[in-house]
Amino acid sequence: MGTVFVTGTSSGIGLATAHVLARAGHTVIAGMRHPDPDGELARLVLQERLPVTIIALDVDNDESVSEAFQISISQHGPIDALINNAGITQPGTIEETPLDSFRAMMETNYFGVLRCTKAVLPHMRARRAGCIVNISSVAGRIALAPQAGYVASKHALEAMSECLAQEVRTSNIRVALVEPGIVATPIFQKIKSPETAYPQGRRLSAFFAALAKEPTPPEAVAGQVREIIEGDSWRLRYPVGPHAAIALAWRTRTSDEEWIAMHDGSDSDWASRIKREFGAPMTVVATGGVASLFEGATDAIDRFDPDLTIRGMLEIYRRNTDISTA
Repeated sequence: MGTVFVTGTSSGIGLATAHVLARAGHTVIAGMRHPDPDGELARLVLQERLPVTIIALDVDNDESVSEAFQISISQHGPIDALINNAGITQPGTIEETPLDSFRAMMETNYFGVLRCTKAVLPHMRARRAGCIVNISSVAGRIALAPQAGYVASKHALEAMSECLAQEVRTSNIRVALVEPGIVATPIFQKIKSPETAYPQGRRLSAFFAALAKEPTPPEAVAGQVREIIEGDSWRLRYPVGPHAAIALAWRTRTSDEEWIAMHDGSDSDWASRIKREFGAPMTVVATGGVASLFEGATDAIDRFDPDLTIRGMLEIYRRNTDISTA
């Protein structure tokens, strides 16, 4: 068992990852922007007496990152694995989304990962050992409007991770990208839903709401992270969940021209196309833009069973491995 630093642990994938790894016997340093002694992770740590240290960390801030990692290394010794999970999202068309939103997503989803990675690399290289897992998304390999800001940040993360993997391999440091599809996390409830004049807004709303009826639990992502850091594979990309597998296969067999033209036609044409690919029936609401974005997802979060076994959740991934890597 090793010492693992996980970012963005106040909820969702980060919380699940910290919990799963600590239960497995790893010493976990859980970074979050605003540590809460009454928060969910703090409650779990106290209740289960887990080896978790919660630490203040703002991945957008150079000083915060430097201080957090200095404290962690001084108290717990070398970091064996870094899980870059902290991330934000805000859907919207390029025309209608403020530049500040683009900057914020890139700052957290890309530069935040860079800051944390640069903080651990000298120590890992000196020891010639380590593992860095970056939580990306299928959006890091598929561009689907209207979410250019988020997609761009995840594409940048994927490109950086691929370069990093080449650079540090000779130092025996492994790098992995975890690419979930729709995951049942509170991030859905944090998203602001602007109005839009573009049809892609209401279609994306319907798309995510339909898929969110059967979301991948965050513990499945956490289980995949555990497999990576406890294993010895040099594999780079790990799609997680059935939606990820289907989406990646869909994009692979679709030409660029066909992909760009996917919104040609009516809302019903779009809904039929998605049903054909994902087997998910949907209704596209003709008014309100993306105001109802992720409503189905928040319902799914409320229905999600947190007691689902890790073995069962990992089976979600294993059933789709052959499809996702085709």
